[in-house]
Amino acid sequence: MTLWETLRIALRYTLAFGRGHLSVFMATVSMTGLILGTALLLTVLSVMNGFEREMRERILALVPHVTVHTPSNRGAALALAARLRDLPRVATVSPFVSFDGMAIRGREVVAISGLGVDSIPKVTPAMLELPELAELSGVLLGDSVAKRLGVEAGDSVTIIVPPRGRADRRGISTQRLKVAAVVDTGTELDESLTLMSLDRASELAGLDGSISGLQLRYVDPFEVDSLLPQLRRELPPGSYATTWRMTHGNLYAAIQLSRDLVVLLLTSIIGVAAFNVVSALVLIVIDQRGAIAIMRTLGATPGNMASIFIAQGLIIGVLGSAIGCALGAALCGALPSIVAGLEGALQFQFLSTDVYPVSFIPVDLRGGDVILIAAVAIGMCVLAAVYPALRAARLQPASVLHQDV
Repeated sequence: MTLWETLRIALRYTLAFGRGHLSVFMATVSMTGLILGTALLLTVLSVMNGFEREMRERILALVPHVTVHTPSNRGAALALAARLRDLPRVATVSPFVSFDGMAIRGREVVAISGLGVDSIPKVTPAMLELPELAELSGVLLGDSVAKRLGVEAGDSVTIIVPPRGRADRRGISTQRLKVAAVVDTGTELDESLTLMSLDRASELAGLDGSISGLQLRYVDPFEVDSLLPQLRRELPPGSYATTWRMTHGNLYAAIQLSRDLVVLLLTSIIGVAAFNVVSALVLIVIDQRGAIAIMRTLGATPGNMASIFIAQGLIIGVLGSAIGCALGAALCGALPSIVAGLEGALQFQFLSTDVYPVSFIPVDLRGGDVILIAAVAIGMCVLAAVYPALRAARLQPASVLHQDV
């Protein structure tokens, strides 16, 4: 029996133009389960990949990869910055001033995390259009901060910064500043983000022109743990370094854990669909015993019969994974619009930055995931076809069955 004849018979038992109605029905049921499982796995995996991408491209674009806390001497800190720029894999080194305070507008009071930097992080298209902080006469507020205060660009807010400790005798710093812009990064940082120029932040924090430390960004933020020992050897006494993993590492670990658990759960769904292939093919073997016996009488070998059902499992796997991946890819493309439409219709936000790391459904469809999911689905279906194929191979020719009778 040639390869074409094997595939032709397998197609008759699988697709709707075959005469065996039960075989077509059972193949369709098993294929439908595979399609749904593959589509769901690809969609959910793409969403989890989207959260990981947003963590890398949005949150880590605002959060420094390494923060070096130095004494307040600005000259010494800038000299240290020049040495740190020469370290391998370091992309940028910049000074910063940080403080905790409150923003007040009328009766509304919001806790803020003030950050003074020399340039605006280019996270969103709107932030790309803003001028440099030194050219702005006010502050940039996170979208959630602005909404709770009820302010827009052009309004004024009062910033209050308490003393840093008992040794700080300057008292409370207060300034009334104009809101230069409201930035919406779509991340949890909008809950307290307050950006301003380096000199203004130093004045508010009571540092009198000094800085809080240095911010370092690496070419790959996930290399910081291996490169941190080398950086620490360059630090003078009294300075220390922290990484983004100490502040946002739990968030990234939670995303990875959720991704692994979801993949395991939905892969088990594909496994259940593959088990359905076993039961479907066994029923097809039982239903087609007469046809199998006739083919054996006409000269088909046990290997030929086994190859027919292996080919049928392969066809179910290929068609099911192809249709499922296509359906999953279409769902990935439409999912952000679907969620946005539901939020508008229900007047309810599914993801809020006071609970979730981002305020929207991120989707990152990767070609490698499509290939991997399809390969796993096809492999499971082929393995599931082995037992029915062995049962078909054991069936005897019609002449032998007649003698037994």
